[in-house]
Amino acid sequence: MGKAMPTPPLICQSKPLCFSCLYLLTSLFLALYLSLSSTKCIFRSSPFDPIQSPLFSYPSSYAQHKHSLPTLRSSCSSPVFFSEYWAVLKEIRESYRNWGSSSSLTYVREEADSFGGNFSTQKRISFFNHEGGGEVACGFMKPFPVSKYDQIAMEECNEVVVVSAIFGDHDKIRQPRGIGSKTLDVVCFFMFVDDLTLRGLLHHSLISEQFDEHKIGAWRLVNVSVDRLYSNPAMNGVIPKYFVHRLFPNAKYSIWVDAKLQLVVDPLLLIHSLVIKENVDMAISRHPFFTHTMEEAMATARWRKWLDIQALKTQMETYCENGLRPWSHNKLPYPSDVPDSALILRRHGAASNLFSCLMFNELEAFNPRDQLAFAFVRDKMNPKIIINMFEVEVFEQIALEYRHNTKSGGPNGTQPGPKTRRVHPDLSLSGAGTGKCEKYFLEMRGELHGN
Repeated sequence: MGKAMPTPPLICQSKPLCFSCLYLLTSLFLALYLSLSSTKCIFRSSPFDPIQSPLFSYPSSYAQHKHSLPTLRSSCSSPVFFSEYWAVLKEIRESYRNWGSSSSLTYVREEADSFGGNFSTQKRISFFNHEGGGEVACGFMKPFPVSKYDQIAMEECNEVVVVSAIFGDHDKIRQPRGIGSKTLDVVCFFMFVDDLTLRGLLHHSLISEQFDEHKIGAWRLVNVSVDRLYSNPAMNGVIPKYFVHRLFPNAKYSIWVDAKLQLVVDPLLLIHSLVIKENVDMAISRHPFFTHTMEEAMATARWRKWLDIQALKTQMETYCENGLRPWSHNKLPYPSDVPDSALILRRHGAASNLFSCLMFNELEAFNPRDQLAFAFVRDKMNPKIIINMFEVEVFEQIALEYRHNTKSGGPNGTQPGPKTRRVHPDLSLSGAGTGKCEKYFLEMRGELHGN
């Protein structure tokens, strides 16, 4: 009798069954890989070896890990190129050696009832032309109410600073991700908070009253006594947003991060890629939907982002009367008049500092909706500022966005701030009788229709 040949397994006797099992095993492997991978990408490598351990562990009661808002972009295809981490670190540090004066501006020094002086339209516009020098109004018409201890710490930050703010306990503190192993030695992280936010953090035992310095992960907290400033928390928030060059006079670069955002790329890589390599004074994302300032103004009124509609009309008419025009190809290389100002990167110098001063003056005069004043200040100021208005896909690649708090995390809940009186029932800014903005609307409609 011949020797019996071994029978192959049943799975190998059917080619379709064999391929099906192979497909199943491959799918299970990839699913396991993606569930364990921090980037959620297949075989995607980092340009450096970031800190892997969490910078801070939050108690479950703080509910810090909410889901971020969805985006349409693929998290695995980067629209921006980042240089090698160690080369960036070396280049940025070497640039400090040749750093001149951070600003040639001279600031108006006087006392006023408001922090910014609340100047008239013509007085504010007089500061726009700074070609010949002179003084510029740039806030601090009354002391900024922080402790001397915090003020010294801010002045000691002399390289790169990342700044954010939470007023009214409207957001959670989120730790940056993708931080390089040497970044915290070079970059300062400062979070400005008011008493209400501080009480919420104390309630969750994230900080202790026993210490003068409060730190949560990468963020050093600065307590601001807002009762000496503005009644609107959003207006208090634009003080560190636009006066970062004055609060941190020795910093060379800065990144403003709205508290609703979480950085997922190292700040040094961001500064290098979006500011230094582009040779610009400032970098900011364009708005995902709007191109014209008036589009943003109408959306602000329609969605009641600012309730005083008559004041919005006055603001837009003031800008139209003083030279605001809709976006057109004549404004290239700027692709839009409307930014997404949740993330701002700056090289501290005369141009970016002047822009920040002029922006704050407009925000105090009208409202803290800084997208409305952006193009007016950018186009009218002299000398001109050079801005990198990067694409929305870049913004979505470098930061995650979360919703604001709907209620306070503290023991007593958030006390709602005073609402602005809505003095005009019409939500449309483009109806009959467009007044001083009639030419703007005609030009805008021509641009929208491709004429």
